[in-house]
Amino acid sequence: MNLLKKYKHTWIIPVYGIIYLTAFQYLEQRDVRPHIIHMKIDDYIPFCEYFIVPYLLWFAYIAVTVLYFSFFNDSKREFYQLIFTLGVGMTLFLVISYIYPNGQDLRPKLTGDSIFIELVRHLYRIDTPTNILPSIHVFNSVACCTAVFKNAKARKHPILLGSTLLLTILIVMATVFLKQHTLVDVVAAFALNVFCYQMFYKAHPARQKQPAFVK
Repeated sequence: MNLLKKYKHTWIIPVYGIIYLTAFQYLEQRDVRPHIIHMKIDDYIPFCEYFIVPYLLWFAYIAVTVLYFSFFNDSKREFYQLIFTLGVGMTLFLVISYIYPNGQDLRPKLTGDSIFIELVRHLYRIDTPTNILPSIHVFNSVACCTAVFKNAKARKHPILLGSTLLLTILIVMATVFLKQHTLVDVVAAFALNVFCYQMFYKAHPARQKQPAFVK
């Protein structure tokens, strides 16, 4: 019972996770013609199968970050800043995908049988080239990187900060070098991060007098 009371604030994670995955599955399966997003500059970005490694590390990166701020970080304010950022961004992604069905046509014909190519083939099979704007891989990575850099404990460990920044950069690069996203998706994800940062991290006079988050 004490554990349930101590971590009662984390209930929002599984509840929202179920809602998000259900909505995303619907968007992936609905029968609509997507608007193809394609910039000329996308054609000049080469395909590189080795970026599948940081692309897949994204799942562990997001999970570990959320777990840390949920159970090991003392500040509930920082927990809510991260969770609300992720929640707002992912919800807006669902809304955009519903209103503006979108996709891309950048995926190359894969040749070879290396482990990296096989992993990309598997990725292409399970993840359709639709509902790409903005890139959730990019948005969530930048959101988690921001949370880590704003954390007082993390700032005492420059190697951790450097590793987090490097992984975030590699994940962002992976989205375009694996031909999973266009540059438009990446730019849109950064713009959405700026919007959420202004909402949940930027200090406002009214919030300084009466904090919006629990400390």
